[in-house]
Amino acid sequence: MEKSNIKWGFLIILSIIWGSSFILIKKSLVGLTPIQVGALRVLIASIFLFIIGFTRLKKIEKNQWKWVAIAGTIGTFIPAFCFAYAQTEIDSAISSILNATTPIMTLIFGSMFFAIGFTRRQLFGVIIGLLGCLLLIWQGSSINPDQDYRYVLFIFLATLGYAMNVNIIKTYLQELSPLAISTGSFLVIMVPSFLILLSTGFFSQEIITSPETLTSIGFVTILAVFGSALALLIFNKLIQISTPVFSTSVTYTIPIVALLWGVLDGEKFNVYQGLATLVILLGVILANRKDRKKQIAT
Repeated sequence: MEKSNIKWGFLIILSIIWGSSFILIKKSLVGLTPIQVGALRVLIASIFLFIIGFTRLKKIEKNQWKWVAIAGTIGTFIPAFCFAYAQTEIDSAISSILNATTPIMTLIFGSMFFAIGFTRRQLFGVIIGLLGCLLLIWQGSSINPDQDYRYVLFIFLATLGYAMNVNIIKTYLQELSPLAISTGSFLVIMVPSFLILLSTGFFSQEIITSPETLTSIGFVTILAVFGSALALLIFNKLIQISTPVFSTSVTYTIPIVALLWGVLDGEKFNVYQGLATLVILLGVILANRKDRKKQIAT
């Protein structure tokens, strides 16, 4: 299969997995606190990846561990808590939409700090997609006036981490296998996650025996294995076989899946949000069409 077909296949798979992650976070928060959701998600994913990928750790050179640690912290650890806190006030679909600011962050950081180029068409596509996201946000706020949009700061912090993480992997960890990067990253953040979870009293008998909590733990487990561990493996591979802009454009298609889940769960949706979704798709297409003659950053 050609590399171009593979990367589009990865994009679709990630859209489905990560698009479903927001509704899983919402369900997890029913019986757990945001800090418990974030810590448990990272801990379970860490254990899963260590089991299947511990033999790959020896592939990581000493000089690469610094970047693996940074990638794990800003690309996984911090966002896991940010999205859990954000969704205590914001609908799962709106949270996924705000996540679509990642590509523009990637373009900015890539050009400023990593000498990664982009074309005018890519920039135009990102802007079109972002405008579609803004339309979705505007419509979401109009039909959900009771939501506290100060919590979007948590999501913007997460997208900032995602953008930096993509550029770090593309620049400094290109030679490592996705499994080595993922396993090493989660190994670094596994112990802090356990200590944080322990400090919340999570392991007390009254918590872990509560039916509501057990159901939430089930949702977190699905989220950790698929939304964190397996999706990260696919995403790291996608970064290596494509451009930073293409790999982060998955944040434009994630809201489509998340909106469908939100509607099924009773969240409000109108025709203008459907229109905005089409604008987002147009942005994805434009951002990933080749235009070698108009490179504007190197």
